[in-house]
Parts: sequence; structure tokens; C-alpha cells
Amino acid sequence: MASKNSKTGPDNAGASTGPALELKPLKNVMPIVPAQQVDSSSCPPSGETSPLLENAPNGKLATQSGGPDNDESGVENITKKHAGRIREDPVGFVVQTAAFYQGTGWRSYSNYVGTRIFYEGFSASFKDRILASQKVVELVKSMANKQLEVLIKQRQDAHEAEKVANAGKKNFKPKVWPMRPEDVEVRRKTLEAELTAVAKTNIDKLVCDMNSMKFIRFFAFLINNILVRMYHQGIHIKESEFLELRRVAEYCAEKKYSMVILPCHKSHIDYLVISYIFFRMGLALPHIAAGDNLDMPVVGKALKGAGAFFIRRSWADDQLYTSIVQEYVQELLEGGYNIECFIEGTRSRTGKLLPPKLGVLKIIMDAMLSNRVQDCYIVPISIGYDKVIETETYINELLGIPKEKESLWGVITNSRLLQLKMGRIDVRFAKPYSLREFMNHEIDRREIINEQEMTSNAAKSQLLKALGYKVLADINSVSVVMPTALVGTVILTLRGRGVGRNELIRRVDWLKREILSKGGRVANFSGMETGEVVDRALGVLKDLVALQKNLLEPVFYAVKRFELSFYRNQLIHLFIHEAIVAVTMYTRIKIGGAKSTQQISQTELLNEVTFLSRLLKTDFIYNPGDIQSNLENTLEYLKKSNVIEINSEGFVGLSDVERGIGRENYDFYCFLLWPFVETYWLAAVSLYTLIPTAKEITEQANAGGDQLHWVEERVFVEKTQMFGKTLYYQGDLSYFESVNMETLKNGFNRLCDYGILMIKKPTGPKERTKVALHPDFMPSRGSDGHVIASGALWDMVEHIGTFRREGKNRRDNATVSSRVLRFAEVVANSPAPVKVPMPSPAPKQGNGAPKL
Repeated sequence: MASKNSKTGPDNAGASTGPALELKPLKNVMPIVPAQQVDSSSCPPSGETSPLLENAPNGKLATQSGGPDNDESGVENITKKHAGRIREDPVGFVVQTAAFYQGTGWRSYSNYVGTRIFYEGFSASFKDRILASQKVVELVKSMANKQLEVLIKQRQDAHEAEKVANAGKKNFKPKVWPMRPEDVEVRRKTLEAELTAVAKTNIDKLVCDMNSMKFIRFFAFLINNILVRMYHQGIHIKESEFLELRRVAEYCAEKKYSMVILPCHKSHIDYLVISYIFFRMGLALPHIAAGDNLDMPVVGKALKGAGAFFIRRSWADDQLYTSIVQEYVQELLEGGYNIECFIEGTRSRTGKLLPPKLGVLKIIMDAMLSNRVQDCYIVPISIGYDKVIETETYINELLGIPKEKESLWGVITNSRLLQLKMGRIDVRFAKPYSLREFMNHEIDRREIINEQEMTSNAAKSQLLKALGYKVLADINSVSVVMPTALVGTVILTLRGRGVGRNELIRRVDWLKREILSKGGRVANFSGMETGEVVDRALGVLKDLVALQKNLLEPVFYAVKRFELSFYRNQLIHLFIHEAIVAVTMYTRIKIGGAKSTQQISQTELLNEVTFLSRLLKTDFIYNPGDIQSNLENTLEYLKKSNVIEINSEGFVGLSDVERGIGRENYDFYCFLLWPFVETYWLAAVSLYTLIPTAKEITEQANAGGDQLHWVEERVFVEKTQMFGKTLYYQGDLSYFESVNMETLKNGFNRLCDYGILMIKKPTGPKERTKVALHPDFMPSRGSDGHVIASGALWDMVEHIGTFRREGKNRRDNATVSSRVLRFAEVVANSPAPVKVPMPSPAPKQGNGAPKL
């Protein structure tokens, strides 16, 4: 289904024309220097403890020697010595406040690496240059001329019409005359002045206000106190990664190149964390591309003072505004100023990375292709939280509850939130790289691979997508799995209602080993025992995970499974290939019976894995390579892990070892993916709500014209969620999270790609996006008037359904199909969606224990 932002400038990457794609020679690329060689004279001797980064940027940081990429040694808490609560450490708090006031050490922010910022007149100079730029001036003149041509024609037409209407009348004097040359020139200047005023207003709203060093020091003090209060275990970075970033920053400052900071986006706090780290570690703060929904009184002004520039959500149809944004971004690039934009475009409500939004990157790439900018460096960043403060709000939004007005100020000044202790933040920096070098490599590679000639726009679109997905892959490669994600994932991937502490610790240990074996990273707790780490995580998740006492052993169980899934989804990318294979094998395993009947041939496995991988490709990022090679690697991994075995005839099945431990590892992979499979099944079966009734068919036939039954997209999505909630409470849907709007829309998009669902874009301001079922997939009705469970659409529904978790209410396919289709007809005929509540935790007894 089309995204709401499908018309916006940032998302419409391939629509506008720009400089033709051309292979350019790469000059002055930064030489590759091993991290161990950077400032080696300042590193402590081997065996000494690394400094706590207290003296950065004037001091130098120690690097860590060698080791695998997922080695989390050398991680430091940059807020370790900061007192955030005056009651806990009044002396430390006063000392820290005085240090900020006096600008002691790094707090002075006087020796940062990068182009100069925060001085009087900084923003005014940008505004003047943008307004006087050739692109904006010429566009203003062109738009004025077009408007003038319309006015001239209107006056001429009105004059001619008046003459015709009064033909034959004596002494007739026209009231409307064609515009005289002198009037035309006056009107031209008036129109240009009006458009220039509009441009100036847009520029004033757009450009950030990095004019005051005093303000940024105060803002840093404020954010420091907020972050260390909310995330009491600190902000952790890896020294070797930061050293590499600093080395690149110094090179970029020398060459006057920009660094393009591309973090993932999980919370409003992301804005503050990146800027705080750059301030703390002595790098030039980036100019941050943010949505204008954050441009609110007080907080908007504060964020602009710290580097934010607010962009409209939709601006593709506004040619003047588009040119102003392009000119501003390219002015920043020419000056070597750092730019930050969130690669996903919006906060992820599900916990996993979203598909890339490429609007700002397109502007940057166009500047490179036109040779206006020689180069810039891409810096992917992963931000991990023990707890994200907005998860409850995210769940409401995913369930279709109207979104509350954005309020970052409300988040950071909420006294209740400031009193919470939400664990730690881990920030990791992927290795920065030259954008021009990446582009040249991709152009060379695609010229070799693609024999067919591509148009420049098509080539640029492919290049943009390649860059976007590379950034997402880089973020995934350095992301740190937090303890809350470990605990939440284990609780959600076990059969049964809960788990004892010892078993929870054992499974967390297993999961940690699996993550590391896959090349992933787990937050470093400096040798702390797993039990203590688990207890800390449970403390942070105390409102999502409850404890049942008065049993043989205490049992932990999820009370808010939907919200807890946010943390599980943060690591699903590490196991997506194994999960797809496991769920595909389940199509045979669920049959039961003899061991041979639960095996699947590798040919069939490849076919089904191909179908499921392509179906889910919008939601997940797969490893490089084709499906077959990835499948072979996955089977080899599962075989080495004793999860599967492959017999002499090439059939794949569960190993005896895995069966002997109750399928716990195999189940883990299935439980990771089943909620997504359920959502895509719901998306497919919900298309039955688009089938017109007999009355609607008759009305359309009598009316003539378009015979398709178009339904407003918003109404369709709301009805689908109501349909899904009903199926959940009836037992035909296993996971309440499967009704979430984000994944449903991805499912609808894939059904559009398959040609099953059709979309009609609005052609006017009062129209809305509509959807319809393609005629080739329109099911038949029986003699009783009810829809028959057969045909191309039902084949797709059943195909997806084979991968679903088996439930006691779904073993009889005939009963399921009749019940589901009956509900679909009810939903289709309902005038408006009915609000269905979220499932509540089980009622509690006097001792606080739920009735299980």
C-alpha cells in the first residue's frame, strides 16, 4: 500500500530530473590507515587501563588492539563521572554545574574538529546566500513569468469576451483592457517581490540558528543532566570506533568535506544523543534534518539553536520550497558542514530498521554528480537503548489510535520520566567511507553486471537504493544487542506462559553465544555475571515483565507482549535466514507422524524459502548473495548447531539432538518470525473485505464506467485492523501484534507488487487514496450468495497460511475458511470500524499474582 509520504519530496527519489549519471575520477581519497596506527604515541602501554575519555578532545584516546569486529572490549561510559541527581551527589552536581558555567575542559567547546559554527551572524549568512543563489533567483523569475503569462492571457480573454458580449452596442467602452507593456513590467516586478518574500519566509523557517556558543553550552548542560538522569547506567561508545571517526573528521576538516551522519531512529532522544556525543567528544555538531512536526514553540527554537533544520513532510509539489531545501543542503556540503539525517525517515515503531528514505541523500548525490561538491563521508550510526521511552505510544499508533501531537519537550521535561532509571544507551559508529568512492564502485559494478542500457534517472535510483540499504546493513552490523532485548526475546520465544530465573539465565547465555557466533554484538558489562545482567534488565522492564511468586520457583512472564516485541525485533535481523528456514520446515513438521514425514526435500525447501523471502523482503534486510547461496550457508550453520540434519537423499529434518532437547532452539527461530507471517496472512485475507456486495455490483453496472470497487485506503486499513482484532479474540490469530499498522502496510505493498491489490492515487486536493482488488483475483460466490474459498486469491492466502503457527482452532481448514470469510463479509458491510481494546493482563489476586 502506498505510504502517506509517497508524494513527498524526500521519498520521491527518482521522480525529478537532475545531472546525468557519469563515472567521475576519484581524487584525494583519504588513505586507509589501520586504527592501531592512529596517534599511537599517545596510547597507553600494553596492559594499562584505557582512560575514561575525560580529556577528549584535547587528550587522545587509547585504541584497542586487533580482535573480531564484534569484540565489545574497549567500551567506555562517557557520562560515568557525571552527577545527574542533586540528592544522590549534591557536591558532584554543584561541581559539574560550575564546570559547565566556567567552560572547563571539553565543556568550553572551543577546540572542536570541523568547520566553524556557533558565531554571531552564522545563520544570516546562510539565508542571504540561499536567497541570492542562482537557482532560487532564476526560479523566482521563471515562476513570476509563468504567473504573468496567465494574467496576461486572462486579461486578453476577458477583453475579447466583453467585446463579443457587447457586439453591436453603440458607444460601448470595454471595462477590461489588455495589459499595457508598462503594466506588464510593473506586474512582473510585483510578482517577483511577492515570490521573493515567500522564499525568504521559507528560508527563515528552514535554516538553523547556530549563532550562540553560550546557548550551546547551556543546552549541553541541560541535555547532560537529562540523559544521565533518565539513563542512569550511562552512554557507552567504543573507543576504537570513535578514534576512526575522529580521524575521518580531521581529514574532512582539512579537505573541507562534510560528514553525513546517518543514525537509526528509535526515539526522539536520538536527536539529543548524537549531538551530545559530538559536543562531548569535540566534533563539530551536525546540522540535523528534522520533520517540521517538531517545530513547536520553545522546543523548536531550542533545537534550531542546536543545529536542527525543519523540513516539511510533503513538499514535492512546491517547486520553490524544493529548490530552497536543495540549495541549503548543497550550501552546507560546499562549506564542509556536517549533516545528520535519519536514514529511516521516521522513528521505528516496531524496533527493527525501516526501509530507507532517500530524499536528503538524493540531494547530496545530485551535488556529487553535478561536481558542485567533490566528496563527503558517510557515517552510519547505531543507537541502542535498554528502554525506549515511547514504546507505549508506539503500540497505540500501530493499533490505529490517533497519533498525539509530537512533543519532544514533553518527553524531556516529564518529571515522571526524569525519575525513572532506564538503563544505558550504547552508540556504535560504522566505519565511515567516501561517498564518491562508493558511487564509482557501484557504477563500475552495475555497468559490468547490467547489459541493458539504463537511463540516467533509473541508474541514479538504483544507486540511491544501493546506498540506502548499505547504510542499513552497516547499522545492523555494528548494532549492540541490549540486555533488555536478550531478556525480552527469550521470554517471547519460549513455549508456555513464563520461565523461571535459572532457565531464563540459561537461555540468555545461549542467545548471547548465538549472537556472537553470527558476528553480532552484545552490550559489554565488564565481566558481570549473566544473572546480574538479567536482573538489571528485568528491573528496567518491570512494567512489561511480571513475577509470579508463591510457586516452586519464581516465574517471570510477559504482561505486555506487544510492547515487549519492540525489543525482540531489535535482534531479529541476526537470525532472519534461520527463521525463514525453520518456518518453512514447519510446513512439514506440523504434520507430525514418523520422522520421514516431517522432512522436506532441498528442492521444495528452496522453492518455499524463495517464496517467503520475497514476500517478506520489505520488512527485512538479507545477507548479500542470491537466495540459494544464502540457503546453503544457513543449512550449514543449522547443521553445525545440531538443529537440523540432512540425510543421504538430501532431505532436511530436525536432528535427533534437537528433538532430544524439546526443539527449544528450533522453536526459537520460529517464534521470531511467526508474528510477521501472521501479519502477511492477515493482509492477504483482508482483501476479501474489498469484495463488493451484490447490490454494489448492480449499482456499479448501472452507473457504467469503472467497474472496480474502490475503497478509501484509510477505511480499508482500519477495517483490516478491526478484522484482525476479531480474529485474535476468536482464536484464529495467535499474535495481537500481528494487527500492527506498520507491518500490515508492508504486506499491502507486497500484494500490490504481486498485482493483487490496486491503488488509485488522488488527482485533487479533496480526493483520497483508494484501493481495489484486481479483477483477476476476484473470488466467486456460491448459490447462497456467499464467497467461495477458492481461486487465485484464496490460493495466496492458503500458501501464506501454511507457514503459520498451528493452533487448536485452525486444524479444520473448512471451518477456518468459512469462519474467516464470514467475518470478512461482516467487516466489508460494516459502515465504520469499531474500536476493539488491547488484551488486558490477567486479573490479579490479592497477592499480586494473576490467575493463570
